[in-house]
Amino acid sequence: MTEVGGSGRDRGLAARQAELVAALVAGGPDPAGFAPVPLAAARAALLRKRAGDVARHWPLLAAALGAHWPATFATWAAARPTGGSLRDGWDLARALRQRGDLPPLAAEELATREAGARYDGRRPPRPRRLPALGRAGGAVAVQVAGRVRLVRPADRPGAVAGPD
Repeated sequence: MTEVGGSGRDRGLAARQAELVAALVAGGPDPAGFAPVPLAAARAALLRKRAGDVARHWPLLAAALGAHWPATFATWAAARPTGGSLRDGWDLARALRQRGDLPPLAAEELATREAGARYDGRRPPRPRRLPALGRAGGAVAVQVAGRVRLVRPADRPGAVAGPD
């Protein structure tokens, strides 16, 4: 009969598996006994897959970063476990906004998301019920009665203001 919670061997295997997962997707150290080159290749492949998933949820963010998207995402995500594609994109967009690197198109996408849902960075986003504003990079979006509308586009560097 096995003890409750599994045998010591099962717990050891589970601990090794947890180390491997942490090394591959959460920036953990390489576990002993694994070759570093294949681990690095697996880590890079998983980051590319994760970047693709986030780009499907945040297409304007990925498009605005263009050729820099894969590297920007991989650098940001390398030491962070995923919170899911929607949340990863939201967190990355907020991080880029905070350091002043959020492109205008991505700012509009973030403002629209912020107007339509409440997200605190810890729990999954929840739809807003009351009217709300979302702002990012000069973009302003408003949500009323469940409909979100971009009412002011983001500031574009070098753009000439029209007549007032």
